[in-house]
Order: sequence, then C-alpha cells, then structure tokens
Amino acid sequence: MIAVGSDHGGLDLKNAVCALLITRGLAFSDMGTVDTNSVDYPDFGFRVASAVAGGGYTEGILICGTGIGMSIAANKVNGIRAALVHDPFTAQMAKQHNNANVLVMGGRVLTCEQGCELVEIWLDTLFEGGRHQSRLEKIQQIELDQK
Repeated sequence: MIAVGSDHGGLDLKNAVCALLITRGLAFSDMGTVDTNSVDYPDFGFRVASAVAGGGYTEGILICGTGIGMSIAANKVNGIRAALVHDPFTAQMAKQHNNANVLVMGGRVLTCEQGCELVEIWLDTLFEGGRHQSRLEKIQQIELDQK
C-alpha cells in the first residue's frame, strides 16, 4: 500500500501519479490535498511520512512545488528515508542505494509525464543491499541516539 500526498503546488502531478498507480493496479491512499487552495506542505508531508513509518504503508510519494519542503518535512519522521528526485538517475539511486521509502518530487519542476516516469523507475528498482545496508544502519543508529 502506497501513501500519496501533495500540497497545492503538487496537485496536478499527484493526480497524474494516482492515475498511474491505478493503471498499474497498485493499492494506494490519496492523503490530500484535493484542490488548489493554499495549504501547508508540512501537514501533508507529516501525514504521509507517519503513515509509512507506522507500518500501515510500505512506501510513500510526496509532491510540493519544488519537492524541497516535503523532503525536509518527511525526513523529520524517524524511519523515513525521503529522497527528492529530479531525473531517472536520481529516482533509480534513491531506491537502489538508499532504499528510499518515500519518493519526493516537485510539481512545478517536473511535467506530469516526467514525474510519472520517475515513479515507475523508483517502483521498479530494487534495493541493492550490501555496502548500502550498513550505511542505512548508521542512519538508523543516529535516529536512535537522538531519541
């Protein structure tokens, strides 16, 4: 199950991503926003990140105007590895090397077509493990040390 969310700046891309997920037959929950009225990205970033960290969702996708704000907000939640991606290479590496459990994009940076391509790459890429796993464990230890 994938948690999907955006602010008003990412609404069009979020709607395109939801349509893609339907086409692929993937289960997801649209956690808002639902219109172009101005909203605060941290509310939606925290909602999606908390849903993933809580274990009810395997992955999340967040979209705001640039993706920067959502990335910052989501990464405040322990257990979240939110990766802001801009191109096919960063989408692939986000999963392959960093095992990002939240994909973040900018709705004012990417076209809907580009964004959907990045989602597909991220979904289809497997985590490589190996030396990358030990690095993720270091990140987890930092989170534990800060509790």
